[in-house]
Amino acid sequence: MAAYDYDLFVIGGGSGGVRAGRVAASLGKRVAIAEEYRFGGTCVIRGCVPKKLFVYASQFGEHFEDAVGFGWEVGTSTFDWKKLIAAKDKEIARLEGLYRRGLENNGAEVLETRAELVDAHTIRLVNTGKTVTAEKIVIATGGSPNPHAALPGHELCISSNEAFDLPELPRSILISGGGYIAVEFANIFHGLGVDTTLIYRGKEILVRFDQDMRQGLHKAMVEKGIRIVLTDVIEEVTKAPAGGLVARTLSGETIAVDTIMLALGRDPNTQGLGLEAAGVEVNERGAIVVDEYSRTSIPHIYALGDVTDRVQLTPVAIHEAMCFIETAFKDNPTAPDHELIPTAVFSQPEIGTVGLSEEAACKKYPVIEVYRAEFRPMKATLSGRAEKMIMKLVVDAKSRKVVGAHVLGHDAGEMAQLLGIPLKAGLTKEDFDRTMAVHPTAAEELVTMYKPSYRVVNGERVDA
Repeated sequence: MAAYDYDLFVIGGGSGGVRAGRVAASLGKRVAIAEEYRFGGTCVIRGCVPKKLFVYASQFGEHFEDAVGFGWEVGTSTFDWKKLIAAKDKEIARLEGLYRRGLENNGAEVLETRAELVDAHTIRLVNTGKTVTAEKIVIATGGSPNPHAALPGHELCISSNEAFDLPELPRSILISGGGYIAVEFANIFHGLGVDTTLIYRGKEILVRFDQDMRQGLHKAMVEKGIRIVLTDVIEEVTKAPAGGLVARTLSGETIAVDTIMLALGRDPNTQGLGLEAAGVEVNERGAIVVDEYSRTSIPHIYALGDVTDRVQLTPVAIHEAMCFIETAFKDNPTAPDHELIPTAVFSQPEIGTVGLSEEAACKKYPVIEVYRAEFRPMKATLSGRAEKMIMKLVVDAKSRKVVGAHVLGHDAGEMAQLLGIPLKAGLTKEDFDRTMAVHPTAAEELVTMYKPSYRVVNGERVDA
């Protein structure tokens, strides 16, 4: 008779938890996975997937305008918010079904309930009160938007969660935050015809991204008509007598809008999980503390994805899940590799980036070379749009390795994925130089910037 009910119990049905549960079950392990809301987690249900669908929707206005320059006559266009929501919901339901079937087809038991730890091997299923035991446990409960509870009137605001299901498209919106979620939604709402204002406490949006990318996107957003307010924060939100909301800022400005969205970071979902009862350690932010192999302070309990607050990206959670499988079930201890992760901001224009920003590279290497190109893409020549693309390579002068690659412009996210391969392989600038260009493309600039634009020596910029 087995000592435990399950070989593995997974708490959380997002990308990391589902991957861990499905693969473990495919290996013949007795697996159960519990999810209290919907399978698919933040990414599929209320994150990157519906967001990308909204990004596509918000771009058509510019596509219609651009078509005229290429000889098309485009009639009057209208947008139906409710049709977009319905189409989005249908696609999410389809994807959720795929997640569930993947688990069930591999023999995992799917439990639609909240699960909480009773002790280091025992889990309580909240819906029924039943307790079960497991030899190994994975916690993959993800994160949720910080409600900014200290802000008076925060309960009147929405987060990215609610933005996907608003009953009506607002006429105006104020978005608080300067990270990728705030920036992406500012572009989405603006593209759908909403009067959009972005307010951020910092001196520039998108902290930790390369400065050229940050400034280039800021300029492009303002030129599109998005208002960006920097070095200011919302101090209070109240209802307006005639409807809508009013935000009072630290600088004394009042901003009246239909909707206010708070995009002020995300918190790990660890409240009420019974972590203390099981002896699982958390840090000051409530994130689960793990070692290099994703093990918590209790060796047979692992944590994956956003709940650990390491790198909050879906592919990272999936990668951590596969490393967990190698470590826990294949006698092959494997630590997740969090270095050189390609990432994208699906703004308009997009940012795609991998490796070090120029600013970060300057702190790590005594001498760097910067190769930078800024140009009008071919599509804009006939459309008449004034947009610019920026491409940038950051090179360690001593080793000649390309340590950072950054793109601002159409399809930058696609380029970042491919740029991740040569940077991960440690290729040099000379490897880029001897790679043949594909013409005519924007990406060819990445292999035709033969001379550095400038060098940075011990933090000081000098001519190349």
